[in-house]
Amino acid sequence: MKGYCNKYGVKIAWYIMTSKENNTQTIEFFKRHNYFEYGAGNIKFFIQTQLPMLSEDGKILLESKSKVRKAADGHGGIFKTILNTGMLEDMKSKNIKWIYIGAVDNILSKMVDSLLVGITIDKKLLAGAKSLIKAYPEEKVGVFCKKNGKPSVVEYTEISKEMAEEKNENGELKFSESHVLCNLFNIETIIQMANTNFKYHVAHKKSNYIDTNGNLIKPEKPNAYKFENFLFDAFERLDDIAILRVKREEEFAPIKNDEGVDSPETARKLYDNFKNKNK
Repeated sequence: MKGYCNKYGVKIAWYIMTSKENNTQTIEFFKRHNYFEYGAGNIKFFIQTQLPMLSEDGKILLESKSKVRKAADGHGGIFKTILNTGMLEDMKSKNIKWIYIGAVDNILSKMVDSLLVGITIDKKLLAGAKSLIKAYPEEKVGVFCKKNGKPSVVEYTEISKEMAEEKNENGELKFSESHVLCNLFNIETIIQMANTNFKYHVAHKKSNYIDTNGNLIKPEKPNAYKFENFLFDAFERLDDIAILRVKREEEFAPIKNDEGVDSPETARKLYDNFKNKNK
């Protein structure tokens, strides 16, 4: 972030959404590292909201005898959370016009990109996103598409096998333009989406819980449902968005697994390769 500030001669506000589980540890981590010399006053932390989890037979799960088991409400919950935590008013007070929202698990996410901002403004649009070509049909990324004439994304958990594998006349994947959670929104769009109720998507997850006898149960397979809003559902509320295709090796190094594909090991290798190329 410091490099971006020096390049453009401005102090860029940095808003970090945490969870109830990791908020304290995240803030303490930044403190220990002196906020990475960015200045505590330039960084704001805010906590993501949660929703109750249900068992497979539709009952609310308990975390303890007196506490409901909850889970984060998905990255689409960020709009209302920005509003309800006062972050939106803080952005307005700083006269911020464009907000980039990126995933914490992509260590090559380019948080400040004048090209994406420029293309979005040039096209007179209020939102933009980055894409990259899907590596293989089963890759765990959503894909851009049009739904009822509106820009949209189909999440990898909701796309059919036939749709994921469908090819065009050139033998390429028909739905190959991946959404990798690199998004740009005008603040007016943030305000609009903060006052919009989005549909919930259901995810089948593994979760500890307290049974009717007060025993802690630690399941070995998915046993519960969590409910999430997806950020890209906001696209369907707009007439169009700008999409900038980028190079995977330059802007996508995800961490989704402990080991193997998309793990810390592979992400570090991609990060080191990028840094070495750009010395």
